[in-house]
Amino acid sequence: MRKLGKWLLIVVGGLAVLLVIAISVTIGWRPFLGPKSRPLTSRTFERTPQRLERGKYWGKGCIYCHSPHDWAAPGAPIVAGMEGSGEVEPYANLPGRIVAPNLTPDPATGTANWTDDQFARAIREGIGHDGRALFPLMPYLNFREFTDEDVASIVVFIRSLPPVHHELPKTEIIFPVKYLIRSLPQPITAPVGEPEGMSDPVKRGARLVKLGGCADCHTPSDKGEPVRGMDFAGGAPFVGPWGSVAPANITPDPSGISYYDEALFLQTIRTGMVKARELSPIMPVQVYRNLSDDDLKAIFAYLRTVKPVHHRVDNSLPPTFCKLCRLKHGGGDQN
Repeated sequence: MRKLGKWLLIVVGGLAVLLVIAISVTIGWRPFLGPKSRPLTSRTFERTPQRLERGKYWGKGCIYCHSPHDWAAPGAPIVAGMEGSGEVEPYANLPGRIVAPNLTPDPATGTANWTDDQFARAIREGIGHDGRALFPLMPYLNFREFTDEDVASIVVFIRSLPPVHHELPKTEIIFPVKYLIRSLPQPITAPVGEPEGMSDPVKRGARLVKLGGCADCHTPSDKGEPVRGMDFAGGAPFVGPWGSVAPANITPDPSGISYYDEALFLQTIRTGMVKARELSPIMPVQVYRNLSDDDLKAIFAYLRTVKPVHHRVDNSLPPTFCKLCRLKHGGGDQN
């Protein structure tokens, strides 16, 4: 019996060692330990007209995502008087209920009690005011590109919003995703200044495309990972109150936007129309149309440099299986 017990201890110990190794080389220990997070500071951002203007320029996307929309109306406008007051995200197939919180300074349902550094940490580092890891539908992994002055300006802008009383349910993410996302946040502990080379339109465009999350929507993914070789090639359906819509191929391939010139690109973003064809409301032109001509031209200059990918995506056709992106979208069977 003693020998059997000894062998059982060896087996159990060996399995424990294998389990430790398996966790270490796969998901890591953050799902169990909690997200990496820096301590909050007492810093505040001076409210200046310059910061308010700069924050308004960068913060339009925050308002778009953190506001209820009338999805039945043309262009899916924000519900009047509810700007920045939060929304239960309407996308189907999310891993639970994801809520974009009320950003307005309402004392009961909003952010009146959040500190400036809680805002800054959430925007760029993915840690909520309550210390939890934010679901990456909040694109903090892209927003790490914001400079310190950018994020200060965004906070100043958000602080200027009129308070709106809007009660929302809490985010409830299903197992195991609620634990796996703890691996994503990374603290920012050094100053972030303006990147070099921003006078080059292509380099500036690459940064703007990152901040704007263009690849997040226009690159198909499989089990949460981008499909290799399909950057910006479109095809991953978004399902919600607008129906089922697959983002377009925006690479400079004939199946993409090779026929666009700079003027057509600017016109499309400004109007939400590709000549006579209206873009789906899931394309947030309400945000991007506010960018300056120079910034839109820089985005277009960068998109002209990405690898052309032949991948037909046509939302006027019924969804069919596509062997390239391994998803179902309009025109999938023609690839």
